[in-house]
Amino acid sequence: MNSKKLESALDEIAHLKSQYVANRSAFVSGATMVDLLGALGATESDFARLSSISDRLPMDPTLPFRLTRSGRYCYSPAKSRVYRGEFQPFILTAAENFVRHDSGMVRRFAETDGDLQSNSVLHALLVFNHLIFGGVETAPRPNLDYDRDEWISTLFHVRTITTPDLVGEPALEGVHSDGADHTMTTFIGGDNLADDSAVTFLHDIREKNGTRADSVDPALTLGAHQHKEFLDTLLVVDNERKHSLSPVVARDPRREATRDMLIFFTRKPVTVDHVSHPFDSLAAHIELPMELDLPEARSER
Repeated sequence: MNSKKLESALDEIAHLKSQYVANRSAFVSGATMVDLLGALGATESDFARLSSISDRLPMDPTLPFRLTRSGRYCYSPAKSRVYRGEFQPFILTAAENFVRHDSGMVRRFAETDGDLQSNSVLHALLVFNHLIFGGVETAPRPNLDYDRDEWISTLFHVRTITTPDLVGEPALEGVHSDGADHTMTTFIGGDNLADDSAVTFLHDIREKNGTRADSVDPALTLGAHQHKEFLDTLLVVDNERKHSLSPVVARDPRREATRDMLIFFTRKPVTVDHVSHPFDSLAAHIELPMELDLPEARSER
């Protein structure tokens, strides 16, 4: 790893972090992400490998237009490491601003496999995530343990599909938040996407949960971003902003359209009163181990 490139990247990430703190969100272009992730250790061959890695995803447990894998990554800043956590079911509720037919349902996703976990771009994204959220104060969520040093990042590797017979909805739930402290979404590929496909809208926390993106109050809409280029990335302080997305729209409606994302929900561990408490282990994954060193998160100089 080139030390000068790394130092330059760490300074640039600190600048992005200052924007994130000031605006409670930040959009980073794919071109910038390629440079930053390369400085953090991502290799050219793994950038190429990542762009086709979604072709082997299995069906989502509750959504017919989505293919999904998931994995948990546990940050220990005190030990300067992040490691793969063991499999846990997943639950998100209406009380966490997630209103959908499967709100409150215990879902079991296929696990993130070795193809993605061994990719150095994912490793660099996990480090980048830490460098952005580390030390950032946010509005606390109920029943998260902010006295703990650890953080848990639940990764979703998702392909959303629109066909001539089925509309793919990146956020079928409409306006929502993700039950996290920080959300990071990274575009890793797409095919046959129309220019107006899958726009992300940011909303004031007062916007009503479940409202469709085309029915929101414009006065409560804070901005819009669209993931179009490889590694375009959006970061949001999840308990201070809500968001919604427009559907995946096919450029050629006769053909399937696909949108591939890596989505990271990062939060503190839960307390015993949280609905996710039975599914919040910090134990390491035995069959799919992974551990990375973390540089210290820094502020802009």
